[in-house]
Amino acid sequence: MIEITGVTKSFKSLIAVNDLSLEIRKGEYVALLGPNGAGKTTLVEMIEGLQFPDKGQIIIDGKSWKKHSSFLRRKIGISLQETKFMDKVTVEETIDLFASFYKLPSTRIQEILDLVNLNEKRKSFVSKLSGGQRQRLALGIALINNPAILILDEPTTGLDPNARREIWKILQKLKKEHGTTLLLTTHYMEEAEELCDRIIIMFEGKIMAEGTLESLLKLYSKGEIIEFKTEKPIEVPVEQLKGVINIKQNSSQTEVSMEVENITEVLPSLINLLKMREIPLLDLECRRKTLDDLFVAMTGRRLNE
Repeated sequence: MIEITGVTKSFKSLIAVNDLSLEIRKGEYVALLGPNGAGKTTLVEMIEGLQFPDKGQIIIDGKSWKKHSSFLRRKIGISLQETKFMDKVTVEETIDLFASFYKLPSTRIQEILDLVNLNEKRKSFVSKLSGGQRQRLALGIALINNPAILILDEPTTGLDPNARREIWKILQKLKKEHGTTLLLTTHYMEEAEELCDRIIIMFEGKIMAEGTLESLLKLYSKGEIIEFKTEKPIEVPVEQLKGVINIKQNSSQTEVSMEVENITEVLPSLINLLKMREIPLLDLECRRKTLDDLFVAMTGRRLNE
């Protein structure tokens, strides 16, 4: 659906995207991740036709922006991190306005209201909507022309967990019922894990890694995490426990993060050791590694930095 071949884009001496190649298949949900300055926005803007590569090419459904811009505008729906609408216009009037740009029938307005769960707010002014409702309206506008490709730039930033999950449900429904292709940029690790078939990690204008979360963790950051706090300093050789890969402690030796091969093998030994030394536990968390752990292992930075 989207074929990117050898694309490079520079701004004076800064190379924002560096000889990058990528393919996104029809119906695939792809998350594009990376810290600020990684080149994500520049790449997405070139896919959207807002900028053009210095070198290389971007082909969408067999067409290029330079020769088929009208065709591609009907193929792609875009929703930005923050979309501005007219405050003293109702939700229904806003959708009607955008539907008129595509000369769509009035029935499309009701379809969008149903899709993004805004029926109860159809007569409300945009100014009266909550943050989550505004983002659902923005998503509805991006979907007004029933696009084959949907590009979302951090669509749930600043939303509370419930509002975020409302957006997720809509996107999951789109995939199941319409086979929409999605390119998503996000700083929320759980969002990429929940929604996307494939994760692409960008850093310094290049693709560092791509694949499913499980495949990326197996390749680049094996193991699991045990984190705990104690009432007094841990003056015991926990790093010598079988199955411990790495260990980090705070200066007071009361907070520990352990990277282990297998939680179920290491945890009983750890509990027994602390019990023998009479070191009470205040807090304990066991978890699998996340995208953030993966990115730190690969770059030394966190994704939201």
